[in-house]
Amino acid sequence: MRSRPTALIADDEPLLREALTHQLQQVWPELEVVAQARNGREAVKQFESLQPDVCFLDVHMPGMSGVEAAHRIGRRAHLVFVTAYDNYAVQAFAQGVLDYLVKPVEPERLAETVSRLKERMQAAEPALNTEALLERLAAQIAQLQRGGTPVEGGAGDAALPLRWIRALVGQTLRLIPVDDIDYLRSDAKYTRVAWHDDAGHPSEALVRTGLKELIAQLDREHFVQVHRSVVVNLKSVSHVTRGDNETADIHLKGRKELLPVSRSYLHLFRQM
Repeated sequence: MRSRPTALIADDEPLLREALTHQLQQVWPELEVVAQARNGREAVKQFESLQPDVCFLDVHMPGMSGVEAAHRIGRRAHLVFVTAYDNYAVQAFAQGVLDYLVKPVEPERLAETVSRLKERMQAAEPALNTEALLERLAAQIAQLQRGGTPVEGGAGDAALPLRWIRALVGQTLRLIPVDDIDYLRSDAKYTRVAWHDDAGHPSEALVRTGLKELIAQLDREHFVQVHRSVVVNLKSVSHVTRGDNETADIHLKGRKELLPVSRSYLHLFRQM
């Protein structure tokens, strides 16, 4: 019998894996993180080899997702899902899965999760049976990724918007609150994200996710496409000036750059 509980962390961002490892060391010093995985396939392979007690699985990973990995692991470990979709996680996980964590992981929330894990392990309770829930969750994630409406209990609920975007700024991985974003602009195979940082300074970063994929996950009441390569946060718009040939330029609050409005989207600003 192992003297220390063990864990596996799966996330496609190495800095997030390291951050969660560090947080766990603070709230659960006895826990030994025996493996880190970049995707679901690696997570399953590492699990089969090391048989950790707990698996922290990022829901969205390339290739095999955290949900698919959880299917493979089953009840052989206690599962904790990690997600950037807070309301979506409540809808999907609250009805039976042990716990979930929302990025960025808050210390208080992690401490609650650790407390529940300890109770289950000390009581020698088996991991929860989550098979049916995982099947429904996988279907909901597939719908969300297509920009559709996740189905809950047979009824349609509105797709819940993205709250954070992960971006590498120099050597630092930033979790950018979507509410702070001024605009997104397609840049070859990447998307340029422009936002105001905590000090109120204009900032920019490139992310690997394409603009089309990001649009499907944004709140459409606040973010609108104004050009085939530009999406703007309406609350960041200062004013709009019209140009020739039924085009316009968007002036932003606290930023010098102008954003183009193409003819196809000019109707959005008729009343401005």
